Amino acid sequence: VQLQASGGGMAQAGGSLRLSCSASGISGSYYMGWFRQAPGKEREFVAAMSWSGGNTFYTDSVKGRFTISRDNARSTAYLQMNMLRPEDTAVYYCAAHSRALIGVSNTKGGSYDYWGQGTLVTVSS
Repeated sequence: VQLQASGGGMAQAGGSLRLSCSASGISGSYYMGWFRQAPGKEREFVAAMSWSGGNTFYTDSVKGRFTISRDNARSTAYLQMNMLRPEDTAVYYCAAHSRALIGVSNTKGGSYDYWGQGTLVTVSS
């Protein structure tokens, strides 16, 4: 299984970026998630979406600003990031798992088996 994240870059506060995560070698129904790690900080959960899209989770700090989506036909997940803030600066990682988990378990990094390489997002004030 390989996950390839892309779309990172630089943006000004208030701007937007769209991250993409392309998955290969994975089959069946799987959750896709986004995590981030800022310099000097631990990795944190950002957003996740079930295979059907019927279940989505967001960390509180991005609610109303970020939107996760996926195109299963293309095996790709997206993270639309609007109203960016300097504190959103981090390396963003996409991840996937096919476990039968319920609720907040899908927001835990340890639940994910597959990880992409990360893409850097830098937001300037």
